[in-house]
Amino acid sequence: MHLHEILNKEVLTEDITRFDIFSPVIAARAKAGQFVIIRVNSQGERIPLTIADSNPDKGTITIISLLRGKTTCLLSSLKQGEFILDIVGPLGKESEIEKFGRVAVIGGGVGIAPILPIVKALKNEGNHVISIIGAKNKNNLILVEEVKKQSQEFYICTDDGSYCFKGFVSSFLVQYLADNTDEKIDRVIAIGPVPMMKAVCDVTRPYGIKTIVSLNSIMVDGTGMCGTCRVEIGGKTMFACVDGPDFDGHLVNFDLLIHRQNIYLKEEKQSMKEYLKDHECKILSHSK
Repeated sequence: MHLHEILNKEVLTEDITRFDIFSPVIAARAKAGQFVIIRVNSQGERIPLTIADSNPDKGTITIISLLRGKTTCLLSSLKQGEFILDIVGPLGKESEIEKFGRVAVIGGGVGIAPILPIVKALKNEGNHVISIIGAKNKNNLILVEEVKKQSQEFYICTDDGSYCFKGFVSSFLVQYLADNTDEKIDRVIAIGPVPMMKAVCDVTRPYGIKTIVSLNSIMVDGTGMCGTCRVEIGGKTMFACVDGPDFDGHLVNFDLLIHRQNIYLKEEKQSMKEYLKDHECKILSHSK
């Protein structure tokens, strides 16, 4: 085995791929909630990806990528046995893990991946873990059995109703809180698309339930130097890479975050368009 070698690749859905990568130093130090920054090749940009799992004994880390732009397209085209040029990490602060009591952990879309190590850690601390995962439809659900195994309660939502609860995870949470008034939830952790995390925070705010979100802001160096990942928390400027990525969701300026996420949308689309002129990006053809 060689450093940053892809030891296993698995296509989870049509646009989500799992990679198990040999990176023993990172595997030995990684904690729930932390991330890495990767560069696929010498011409590639740097992008952050959450560490979805790690195995110190085998020296491996797991990353799960959603195919959206040029870099994730390049990553998805790599095969088992090939290499990622650069992987830096673990970065960011680890998630706050202690015995809170009853904890609802909510993952939406590819955000299901980063909740897995958090669910494991919370369970190991003796918490009653309520896991709620959601996706557009049944075919877009990932890590169902893995999350279920670590949870005392487990619920699935699909936007189109093709499997289990029909609706968003935030809608399910509204119903759950209304149906379980005698069983207080001590903390909520939500990871997924920004609108989903904002919606969850809107649900929990009237109940006064502390709600932690993981912010996936645009990032370059991951060490707090470039300032690209700045976010507004409680009226103060902070950096997702070194102050987070976890923050109190009730203090996040989500409107500003959404605006900043779209700053380079035009350039990202153009980059992808130019890449596709000369390359074919079909992750299913690279599943082995």
